[in-house]
Amino acid sequence: METLATTKWAIDPTHSEIGFKVKHLVISTVNGKFTEFDGSLVQTEEDFENAEIEFSTKIDSISTGVVDRDAHLKSDDFFNAAKYPEMTFVGTSFKKTGEDTYELIGDLNIRDVTKPITLDVTHGGTVVDPYGQTKAGFEISGNINRKEFNLSWSALTETGTVVVGEQVKLALNVQVVAQ
Repeated sequence: METLATTKWAIDPTHSEIGFKVKHLVISTVNGKFTEFDGSLVQTEEDFENAEIEFSTKIDSISTGVVDRDAHLKSDDFFNAAKYPEMTFVGTSFKKTGEDTYELIGDLNIRDVTKPITLDVTHGGTVVDPYGQTKAGFEISGNINRKEFNLSWSALTETGTVVVGEQVKLALNVQVVAQ
């Protein structure tokens, strides 16, 4: 591992997507995303290992493509955006697991709950764009149980089928720009 000068990277919101998937009625999947977010990565080693990573998103920016569903997600049944306007993540460990893969562990805060989660990260590469900016791309995935973060609203259909699944798949495509 080669040590180099510290490089700070900022998330590029126009080339990043913060997405999630959750089962609906057990038979289909609802996709959603957050459209307002900010994040940084501080790199001290050539291969990004041990990078310091922070991220936040505005709950009001949640979008599933259905206005009524988005309003329900912003309500106290789920995120309570009025009382808890942001979701945050602070990395505690970023370890190389393969040539371009990493394990990211950190504290996720949703509502009034902060819990450690583990995410899988793939570094897609680092390039200099046509404008001379150095950019790096990462795909990040993982799962959380929404009920562990007090996103506990639940309902059953007449036949006993769960309306909203407990497991939420996280799918982030993130591009960062060297500052």
